[in-house]
Order: sequence, then structure tokens, then C-alpha cells
Amino acid sequence: MMKLDVVGATLPLGESRTFLFAVTPESLDMGTDARHFRGEIRVSGTVMNTGPSFRVMGTVAAFRIFVCDRCLSEGERLWTLDFSEDYAKTPGETDEAAFFDGETIILDDLVRDTLLVAEPLRELCKSDCKGLCPVCGQNLNEGTCSCDTFIADPRLAALESLLKND
Repeated sequence: MMKLDVVGATLPLGESRTFLFAVTPESLDMGTDARHFRGEIRVSGTVMNTGPSFRVMGTVAAFRIFVCDRCLSEGERLWTLDFSEDYAKTPGETDEAAFFDGETIILDDLVRDTLLVAEPLRELCKSDCKGLCPVCGQNLNEGTCSCDTFIADPRLAALESLLKND
């Protein structure tokens, strides 16, 4: 659990303090999404006393394992995501701030939500991934195949029949 002790720190107004955590994906209670991450998730940042709230800003870094949506090969990518959250010292003080217990700020939910919200709808191994052959399934990034991949446009079928009659 990632806890920031803000009571014992006696952080003066406008001052900030840095933090660094390393946690496992399983400890963030991510469910089945934990299997998408390899190794430790590193969280670093600062907590600042802004007066009515504590502002927590930082970066989450994790290695994410994925399957390419075009060629189905496995890949791994380093994710570096920024986060920022205000924690109100008293409930209802600001509309935009989350409330905490007054002594510690627990970052687990913030880090988990940052990782889950950044989950892409589609992920490619590289931007120019060629995908799979629609006939034989050959990974076209590894080489070409000899399949005839021409697919006639069904809207032009009537014109094609005219060519066959000649």
C-alpha cells in the first residue's frame, strides 16, 4: 500500500515533499488487468500543501505486455503516465478535490485508475505493422506469402461479367 503521511510531515504552506514507491500489479487490486504488467510499477512524485488541500502530482512507470491487434504478436512497452489529484483537508471544502482521512493519503486507487484509464482501445507492435495474410495467416511483418489476396469489389460484379463475355 502506498501511503503518504501528511500529518507527521507538518508540511508548511507552499512547501512540497517528494515520494517514490515500487509496487506489484497484484497489490493494486487490478483484477485480471494485473497480468498485462510485468515487473514492478514505479510511482514517483511530489505532495504539496496548497492551503485548503494537498496536491499530489507524479508519474507512473510500468512495463505493459500486449498482443498486437494486427499481427497477433506479443509485445512489451514502457508506459510513463502523469497524474495529479487534490485531496481536501476538510470534506466539502472544494468541489474538485477528493477527501482523505486527515493523516495519510493512500495512492493505490489513484495509481490503479491512472493505469486503467490509459488502456488503449487498439495497440500495434509498430506503427507500420502489416498484419496477417487474410488467406493463409502468415505474419506479413516476417515475410510475404504467395497467396492471391485480390478481393473483387462486389459493386463492380456487373461490369466484370461484361468483360468475361468478350
